[in-house]
Order: sequence, then structure tokens, then C-alpha cells
Amino acid sequence: MRAWLTGLRQLARDKADTLLLLAAVALVLAPHSLHLPLWITGTAAATLLWRAVLTVRGLRLPPVWALLLPALAAMGGVYAQYHSFLGRDTGVAMLVLLLAFKTLEMHARRDLFVVLYLSMFVLLTHFFYSQSLASGLLMGLTLWLLVAAQLSFQYGPGTPPLARRLLLAARMLGLALPLALALFVLFPRIQGPLWGRPGEAGASSGLSDSMSPGRIASLAQSDDVAFRVRFRDPAPAPLQLYWRGIVLGDYDGNTWRRLGESQPFANTVNIEVGGAPVRYQITLEPSQTRWLFTLDVPEALPRLAELATQISPELEVSAVAPLQQRVRYAATSYLAYTLQGDESLPHLAHWLVLPPGRNPAAYNLGRMLARLPQPAARADALLRMFNREGFRYTLEPPLLGRDAVDEFLFTTKAGFCEHFAGAFVYVMRAAGLPARVVLGYQGGELNPLDGYYTVRQSDAHAWAEVWLGARGWVRIDPTAAVAPERVQYGARRALPRRAPLGIQALAGVVDFALSGDSWLGRLRYQWQALNNGWNQWVLNYTPERQRAVLDGLALALLNGRSLAGLALAAGLLWLLHYQRRRQAVDPAARLYAELCQRLARRGIVRAPDEAPRTLAARVQAWDGPPAMVAAATAFLHLYSDLLYQPDVARAPALARLARLLQECR
Repeated sequence: MRAWLTGLRQLARDKADTLLLLAAVALVLAPHSLHLPLWITGTAAATLLWRAVLTVRGLRLPPVWALLLPALAAMGGVYAQYHSFLGRDTGVAMLVLLLAFKTLEMHARRDLFVVLYLSMFVLLTHFFYSQSLASGLLMGLTLWLLVAAQLSFQYGPGTPPLARRLLLAARMLGLALPLALALFVLFPRIQGPLWGRPGEAGASSGLSDSMSPGRIASLAQSDDVAFRVRFRDPAPAPLQLYWRGIVLGDYDGNTWRRLGESQPFANTVNIEVGGAPVRYQITLEPSQTRWLFTLDVPEALPRLAELATQISPELEVSAVAPLQQRVRYAATSYLAYTLQGDESLPHLAHWLVLPPGRNPAAYNLGRMLARLPQPAARADALLRMFNREGFRYTLEPPLLGRDAVDEFLFTTKAGFCEHFAGAFVYVMRAAGLPARVVLGYQGGELNPLDGYYTVRQSDAHAWAEVWLGARGWVRIDPTAAVAPERVQYGARRALPRRAPLGIQALAGVVDFALSGDSWLGRLRYQWQALNNGWNQWVLNYTPERQRAVLDGLALALLNGRSLAGLALAAGLLWLLHYQRRRQAVDPAARLYAELCQRLARRGIVRAPDEAPRTLAARVQAWDGPPAMVAAATAFLHLYSDLLYQPDVARAPALARLARLLQECR
């Protein structure tokens, strides 16, 4: 009867251990559902569910031949999906299916460890797609469960309770953490992304080198981070945060484009700067474009360790190759300047060209404004028109036809920043003033916790530059004449809400809840600060930053002003001592010490010179729970035999000691 109950308990433990492993596998595969085809995710989920049902009901696993046909069909589906068996996405898809199918073949203990190690390998492939802090935390949690599942099968008979296995797994990972940190900081870095080929993780498209109605409006609906900025000097006011990127001067009636490829910066470009310089550092997210962003007029060309950079006469700063990984660069800019304030502008005709036969009404408006003697008065007159004649700032403007500028100015009067900037430049050219469109970003959200400004894709903006003779190129933002709150507070607060009653109020409540005045808003700032720290010190830990860190650490140690290196060395020495101490303790002695602690809590305290069999005699005479008395007595006799009889088989004895210890409750 006792053996039958022991068998039932062992069967229940085996089921629980298998379900724990399946839960860990499900957590490994779950993040891949974000990028894998739906049928692959569904197949993997159905397979895991099938295996869980078989485990709970105690049914036999399907034979190997029954799994062969579904496996071949799945591989055929992968080939039909990707048209190849090679490549990152194809390889990950096959690994996901292989891991799911392997759970139906866990017949022997060896199969369990194959599933465990394959899970750890598939776990790493998630970093091909996301390397965010949230992904790192999820992967850490998953690894913790995998180690706990491994301990379940490592122990064999006498497996400790789940809570103890989870605690032991956490301690193991905690002991490994200092060594992993030391390797991360000290191991030589390679140039390129932390995981995968350049551009495979985290890269998103930013501003392009053309602008047509709706292009920026679609980009402005994204909350993806474009770049982060930290000012070394006092930050400018929000009205001055114009992040210059691309200059457009060629218009075909529908799309604004750059005049041509960037030319090297000409020394003949006349720039006069004034006021105090503003120093800052930008961490630019991967964009698959070449553009770097600076405030107004940069003092010098920003330099990247990874790529060469160049600057055009229009002050467009770019890299020579697309930015496929996160880059950091320092810059210094002047906000007070005169750009090309000559009496004659080189290549004047380039900035006056208009497509023939298009937008006659807008052209006539420009010719009428040309009668004003002062160039600045022509620009002011058009801005007053935007401000006083019912123009609206919206993300959902009506569709425009062939004469888009005419329809916008005189019919719809509704548009986003590209509509206002494009129409303004068109009319200014018709009025005889050289003008061009500038694409970039405007504004940024300050995180008061870490001092970084976050500029998102939703901050994408277009404005105009008009050449006003001795004043040179002057920035004019037509959107500010219609929606000044766009420049002061950002596009999110400037755009009108289009929501039914109730939903609109709820949206307002959500906005307040996420503002910096609420606890949820402060929590959001803390999370953003953690994400930024992760990006700065983990994902962007380049060889250059590693050299700077190691040089600073070496200097601090030589000067004796820092305890960081000493603390790290002490931690590694403590870890080595702790590991040696654990290895020196005999497993049987550790079990014996735990039994003595349990007996002491019951009032039976072992004397320092008391032998196991002597203690067993006292336990046998103890008026305690019969089950505990029997288990403790048997434990002490077996431990004594293990100590003094060399012919006792050690492995089975240790397993039985663990079982008897569990029964001593």
C-alpha cells in the first residue's frame, strides 16, 4: 500500500514537472508570435496544448511515424512561406516548429534535456527581432523557468518542492550574474549590433528625401523614438527646438524632392553666428536612411566612429551609408545666425523654379504679393491669410487633385504641416522670393528623471526657409500661424480630437493619467529612463565606449579614488570562495544538517559529539508523529551506513535520504 501511494506521488510529480517544462517552452515561443505567420504560431500552440492534454490525462504519446507526416507538411509550409530553407526568418520558423514537435517525443530523460537546451537556443533567437529592455526582462524570466524545469529532472527521485526549485534557480542565475557582467564589460567588443546583422533588429524607416501630401501625416501617427537628446548646456525653449534634416527644392506639382545629391560643404557659403553655442549629444535610432539631425547651424561636422559624415551647402548633415544601427554623436549649434546673407544668392534660379501650367490661382496670388516692396511683407501677408481665413491643422485632410496647392489654399483649407509648408514655398516663389522646404523634427519630450529629450516620429515636421537678402535664409513655420500650440506643445496636443462623446472624455482622462503630474505619468518617465539607460549602456556599448570605460576604470584604480574596481574584484573572489565552499560540502552531510534542524525545532537537539545512531535511538523513543519518527530513524541509520560502510551504493543512498527527509514533516 505504501509503495502504491509512493508511486502515485511520483506520477503526480512527473506530471507537474512536465507541465512546468511545457509552460517554459510556451513562454519561449510566445514572443515569436509577433513576427511569425499565424499558421506557424497556431501549429506550435496546438502542439503544446496537445502535449499538455496527454500529460494531464496520462495518455500515451503518439508514435514517431504518426508525427512524420505533420512534420513534413510543416517544413513544406515553411518553404512555401519563405521560398527558401535559408535565412534568419526561415531558420527561426523551423526551430519554433521543431521545438514544438519535440515535446511530443519526450519519452526518455535524454529527450527532456534536448527540449531544454533547444528551448535555450530558441530563446536567444528572439534578440534577432527585439533588444528592448522589456524583451530582456522577459527573456530573463523565461530562462529562470527553464533552469527550474531543468532542476526538476536533474534531481530525479526526491525532487524538492516547486518553490524551492524556483529559489534555487534564482540563486544559480544570481551567482552567474557577476561573471556575466564582468564578461560584458571586459570582453573585447566587435563593431556592429549586439545581435544579428546590421539593421535586423530595431530598425525603422524615418524621414525620406521627398515630401508629398500625407507622407509626414502618416509618419506622425507613430510613437516610435526617432532620437534622444541630452543637452550639456541649458536647453533651448520648445519654440527653438527645430531639428534640421533634409532640404527640398524641386517641385513637380505633386512631390517635393531634393535638388540632387549632397555636395561637399563649400567654404564660400557665408555663415555669421551669434549668441552662446548650445552643446548636446544625440542618440539616433536605426532609420535605414543617411540623415543626421542637428539644431539649426552646427558649429562643426558631427563625427561617427562607425561611418564618415558630410554636410551640404544647405546644412544637411548625412552619413555616407544608411544608418542600420543606433549611433551616438555630439554636436554644437548656434541658434542665432545669418545664413548666406549676401546681396546675391548663388544658384538663385534653383530656388525659384515652379512647374509650368500648374496651380494658376496660387501663382496669381504670389504675383499679387510680389507688388509689395518689402520681401518680408510678402511672407507676412501669406501668414495672415493662414491665420485669419479659416485654415485647419489636421491629420486627415481631404484628398487633393492635380492642382493640389490651389485646392488646399482656396477650397479645403485643411492640412498637415507638409500642406502648409509646401503651399507657402510655392506662393513665395511665385512672389519672386527664393524659398525651400525643410524636413526634420520639431520639439521633444523632456524626461525629468534622466534629463533626456525624446523626439518621436510623431514630432516629424516640415517648415519653410525664405531668402530675404541681407537677412539670408530665414526660417518661417507656416503651421505655427494656424496652430501655434503645435510648436509649443507638440503635434499630439495640437491636433483636434475626432471621437464620440464619452470616448473623447475618456481620451482626455488617459492623457491626464499619462502626464507628468500623475503617478502613472511618473511611472512612465521612470520606464523611459530605464529604457534609455538600457540603450545607452547595453545596446550601444560600442568598442569606443568600452575603451572609454576601461580607461576611466584604470585611471580611477591607479589614483585610488574609486572603489568600483575593488568591489568588482572582491565580488569575484567571494563568488570563487562560495563555489569552492559549496563543492567542499558533502551532499549527504547537507541533508543530515537539514534533518538535525528539523528535529531541533521539535525539541530534539543533537549534541556536538552525538553519533547518528545514538541520535536515532533518541528519535525512536520520542513520542512524536509516527511517520516522522520512522522516516527520521531510517534516515539516520542509512546515513550512518553511508559514512562507515564503504560497500553502500552512494547514488541510490543519496536519493533515498532526500525522500526520507521530505517525509520528516
